[in-house]
Amino acid sequence: MNNIEQRLGRAVAAFWGTRKRQQDQQARRGVKDQGTRGAVTGGGQLDGCVNLIAEMLMEAGVPSESIYRRKRADLPGFFRATKQWDLIVVMGGNLLVSVEFKSMVGSFGNNYNNRVEEAIGNATDLWTAYRDGAFRRSCRPWLGYFMLLQEAKGSLDPVRVAEPHFPVFGEFKGTSYAQRYEILCRKLVRERLYDAACLILSDRQQGAKGVYREPAADVGVVGFVRCLTAHVKGHLSASL
Repeated sequence: MNNIEQRLGRAVAAFWGTRKRQQDQQARRGVKDQGTRGAVTGGGQLDGCVNLIAEMLMEAGVPSESIYRRKRADLPGFFRATKQWDLIVVMGGNLLVSVEFKSMVGSFGNNYNNRVEEAIGNATDLWTAYRDGAFRRSCRPWLGYFMLLQEAKGSLDPVRVAEPHFPVFGEFKGTSYAQRYEILCRKLVRERLYDAACLILSDRQQGAKGVYREPAADVGVVGFVRCLTAHVKGHLSASL
C-alpha cells in the first residue's frame, strides 16, 4: 500500500500521455479516424494501471512469473471459447486472480450500456465456467473491475431516462453517467459478480499531470487494493 495514490497518479498521467501520442501518430500518418477513435483503437493506454496492480501483487508476495497480462491472460469461458483478461494470476495450476480494466473518454451516451453489458457478461461467463470446472480445482478466484472515466461535462451532467412503459429504479433518475458508473461498481460487488470494483475520474488537462478523483470511498483504489492483497496473502499463507 506504499504511496498508492501517488503511484496511481503516475499511471493516470501515462494513460493520457499514451492517448495523445497515439492520436498524434495517426495524424502524422494521415490516417482518418472518427473523433477520438484513433486513441481508442491504439490500445495499451491502461498499461500503467495494469502494471501498478501487478506491482502491488508482487509486493504482497506473488511471484512475477505467476502474473500474466493481456495476450498471455486468456481464460476459458462457458458461453464462449475464451476471454482475454487484462491481468490474471495463476499459481500451481490454480486461477487466483482475474482483473478487467476499462476506460471511457467521450461518447458517454453511446458506450455506457456497452460497458455495463460487458462487465456483467464477463463476470457471468467466468463464474459459470468456474462452476463447471474450467479452472480445475481452483478455489474461488478473486475478480476485480477497474474503470477510469473521463471527467467532463458529458459525464457529469444529469441524463434523462426513458420510461414509456415502466418506471426505472429511483436511484437512476437525475443521475449523470459518472454517478451511474458509481452505482454500477457498487452493485457489481453487492451482487457478488466482482469481489471489488474501482472507479476513478480524471479530466484531460489535469489528468496529464496525474490528477484524478475518487467519487466514493467504497469503490476507491485503496479498498480495491486492500481486498485484492488480502485475498492473495490468505492464499499464500494457506500454501505454506
